[in-house]
Amino acid sequence: MNILHLKYAVSIADNGSINKAAEEIHVAQPNLSRVIKELEADLGITIFQRSAHGMILTPEGEEFVGRARKILEQVDDMEHMYKSGQPACQRFSISAPRASYISDAFAHFSRSLSKDDAEVFYQETNVLKAVRNILEVGYNLGILRYASKHEKYFREMLEDKDLTGDLIMEFTYCLIMHEDSPLAKMETIRMKDLAGYIQIAHADPYVPSMPLSVVKNEELPDIPRRIYVFERGSQMDLLSENPETFMWVSPIPERLLKNLHLVQRRCVDNQKLYRDVLIRRKNYHLTELDKQFITELTISKRNCMMAENA
Repeated sequence: MNILHLKYAVSIADNGSINKAAEEIHVAQPNLSRVIKELEADLGITIFQRSAHGMILTPEGEEFVGRARKILEQVDDMEHMYKSGQPACQRFSISAPRASYISDAFAHFSRSLSKDDAEVFYQETNVLKAVRNILEVGYNLGILRYASKHEKYFREMLEDKDLTGDLIMEFTYCLIMHEDSPLAKMETIRMKDLAGYIQIAHADPYVPSMPLSVVKNEELPDIPRRIYVFERGSQMDLLSENPETFMWVSPIPERLLKNLHLVQRRCVDNQKLYRDVLIRRKNYHLTELDKQFITELTISKRNCMMAENA
């Protein structure tokens, strides 16, 4: 399979006919038919369903052609970039859990961008989408968060998908709440002390090897009142405005806590370890921007540990 084969398949899909595609790309119809049959045989899929009405994409074909279009767009962009003589655009992309220390690192990292054109993608999401973003969407980096007891599963999953992972931080979740919350004034916080408060929780915990109902029971201990959110902005608004709320989080930089009038406390009953792991394709070489982000990530992690131990 090569770039020409992708162009042939896309042209047939656009025209709905081998004859029309052959005219458009100036290839003899028999040769075009042969190439598509060989391509289907090599991939082990049926891309087109032949009918009296022309060439119709199968479900497998729709997925193949969709990916082929993305590849061809990238090839066109590359040709335009180098043939035009313009400097290469700065590119950075990462999917990460909704963690304040990672977001803080990203904010500082943004200062590393030069005056040249830049395309930067930062998506806060769950484990499944972080992996898919690398394998299917074209993201270069991802950060997975999982309980340490699932280490074997995730390491095997990464190996199976030809990904590599480096440990960023190992931690136990701590509690954050408004500085005026009665919880903040307790000398020792236990699980039973949380029952009278409102828990803020992210709505999409995900461990691929476990049913979602099991994951929720494991990751979200039973609390009578709970508010689910999908992004950090709302969670911070709730926590900074309502002293009745609390949230389980990875350690947060002291600067952010002070700005939002929040405090960070340990719960003596919570000893479960979690890991944040930076993932990428095995054959991917880190760019200078990637390395700068990792440096900022290390600094932010260190600041969190200092705030937690203060």
